[in-house]
Amino acid sequence: MTDAILQNLNIVGKYSQQRPILAAIDIGTNSLHMVVVEIKPELPAFSVIAREKDTVRLGDRDPATGNLNAAIMEKAIAALGRYQTIALSLGAQEVIAVATSATREAPNGREFIDMIDRSLGLKVDLISGVEEARRIYLGVLSGLEFDNIPRISIDIGGGSTEMILGDSEEPRTLSSTKIGAVRLASELVTTDPISDQEFTYLQAYICGQLERPIEEIRANLKPGERPQMVGTSGTIETACMIIGREKTGVLPSRLHGFQLQRKDLEQLVQKMRRLNVAERSQVPGLSERRAEIILPGLLVLLHAMTALKMESLLVCERSLREGVIVDWMLSHGLVEDRLRYQSSIKERSTLKIADKYGVDIRHGQKVAELAVEIFNYMQTKKLHSHAPDARRYLWSAAILHNSGHFVSHSAHHKHSYYLIRYGELLGYNELEIEIIANLARYHRKTMPKKKHEGYQTLSRENKLLVSQLGSILRVAIALDRRTIGAVQEIKCDFQSAAGQPFLGTLSLQLSPTTPGDDCQLELWSLDFKKSWFEQEFGMKLMAQVNNQCGSQ
Repeated sequence: MTDAILQNLNIVGKYSQQRPILAAIDIGTNSLHMVVVEIKPELPAFSVIAREKDTVRLGDRDPATGNLNAAIMEKAIAALGRYQTIALSLGAQEVIAVATSATREAPNGREFIDMIDRSLGLKVDLISGVEEARRIYLGVLSGLEFDNIPRISIDIGGGSTEMILGDSEEPRTLSSTKIGAVRLASELVTTDPISDQEFTYLQAYICGQLERPIEEIRANLKPGERPQMVGTSGTIETACMIIGREKTGVLPSRLHGFQLQRKDLEQLVQKMRRLNVAERSQVPGLSERRAEIILPGLLVLLHAMTALKMESLLVCERSLREGVIVDWMLSHGLVEDRLRYQSSIKERSTLKIADKYGVDIRHGQKVAELAVEIFNYMQTKKLHSHAPDARRYLWSAAILHNSGHFVSHSAHHKHSYYLIRYGELLGYNELEIEIIANLARYHRKTMPKKKHEGYQTLSRENKLLVSQLGSILRVAIALDRRTIGAVQEIKCDFQSAAGQPFLGTLSLQLSPTTPGDDCQLELWSLDFKKSWFEQEFGMKLMAQVNNQCGSQ
């Protein structure tokens, strides 16, 4: 995205002279967490005002259907309501909430998010596993000095484990694997204390699941690099509390910066496997709920450290929820130093996927430029009411609309949907990715229909967004019909038509890149594709080239 477009997004300036208070909520598989912070734009940094945690165990889903449990959902909503009250009492101007593995995978996960919205008016972003890993990286980056040393971060949650290889400039690998402590305990452990047979199988299963992310980390280490390992999450903090007490006789007062040795972890695993749940719950530092799931979580950590030949691990108390704060700061232009590159994560991720699937990037960028120009003009004239974020969706969809050619030319618009929907489009939440994928899906052929997969699950508001942005995208594609950038720029002009069955006429003045080019193929294509636009916005669409080619 060009600098001019970024400026139009208005993501900088509103908060630069303030010290806003912000709350971030992590709706996890095992627990709910909230952190309330005061942001200091002049540093840029933030200080923690309050923390809250509730173990609600959303991961205890119906084994037959995979649905979230109704009683647990109600318990979670009650806790979230309390969080809101606390955040507002502390002066929070905004509460940002994200949901992860359990909600992401449950068939009724979106219903749960809708329940939260209806009950509390709290909007929850359902983020992908890879996006979760990216925000964990941001959280760790805000809490530790990397000192130009690559770090391998591991976060063992209730439903998934995220592993990230990154340095002070960028994450090199981001992975999310479905082996969380709650998931493993509920699916693979039936004996108490665990039997030798189940223990052996559990180890082998974890080994197999972590093979790919570990190999990816190894492949992205540079020759001679000696990375350090960083651990976040309740499993790791609990392990450190137990080990710290055994060594010193008291529970550690602060876990941030605690060094966990692999040899101590190995001893703790052997101790935990010999105890039943009731006996584990008597261990100082280990709660009853954590006692049920601690062993699988420890085994995930031990295997990761062993496979990567890490003798020690440094604990970081900042993780996903702090990463949500940093991501907000980035999106509002409050981070300018070592994290500056992250402010363009949506753009960089989009272009990375485009490169992966062999997209004609010059064509994609030209389509994006034309589409955004039309969007901006119509916004200025109040011809649509979509938020500035919609411009980003349109830009990414324009770049990636032809990505489906990577699979097949036939029905490539449908392939584009799946490549975008299930690719690693970072910086966007699950709903935003769904919108972008749908925009690419409808860049040609049929218009959206209620029966279409993906589109049918969208809210009425987002269906309108897809329909209107999709019609703009088709117009922009038509204006680059030869994919050679024949139209250098466009100028828009709207004339209202009072008393007519339509709002008026939107005229496009086309300036050709090559003098003398009459752009007849582009004008013909526009005439063929403009009906959807005219239908969606209730206006006529006309175009001219240098005032010489007559209106179309």
